[in-house]
Amino acid sequence: MRKAIIERKTAETEIAVEINLDGSGRYDNATGIGFFDHMLDQLARHALIDMTVRAQGDLHIDDHHTVEDCGIALGKALAQALGDKRGIRRYGSCLLPMDEALVRAALDLSGRPFLVWDLDLPSAKIGTFDTELVREFFTALAMNGGITLHVSRLAGANSHHIAEAAFKAVARALREAIEPDPRKDDAIPSTKGTL
Repeated sequence: MRKAIIERKTAETEIAVEINLDGSGRYDNATGIGFFDHMLDQLARHALIDMTVRAQGDLHIDDHHTVEDCGIALGKALAQALGDKRGIRRYGSCLLPMDEALVRAALDLSGRPFLVWDLDLPSAKIGTFDTELVREFFTALAMNGGITLHVSRLAGANSHHIAEAAFKAVARALREAIEPDPRKDDAIPSTKGTL
């Protein structure tokens, strides 16, 4: 029953997130930001997490609050769905090519949030989407999900390809980390006995 529903309402946004960690990658995301919806779809599909995100935000100002608050809500949902993290693999990594782009993601569901970000995007915009918001999303996801997350661009010239490769790489790493460990399905993966 690794599922969670998180609702978050502020003066700037109203977010509802529903996830199932043991899904098939089904998604239904509507944030009012087309490129961001596309990235959330990639996250769900490649992590094999069923995900529904509904967001209403102050898009008349810009996309920042909506993107960041979706990251916060998704991070909290992930932490809630994982519970005490008993029986998971805990670690995941992926080296993901997308055309000329190559992105590496590695993560630890440690409960100790940290983001190491080495992913420069060559342009300030992808369509109307501010590329700096890619980092904002992953910062919010890591901090609220208790994830140590490293993301690096190893190659790439096209901002769309680099950003999409980042979402897919994190998704594949997350998929690996949340998978049940068949050799230790009853244990918390830490010598401390807690994560």
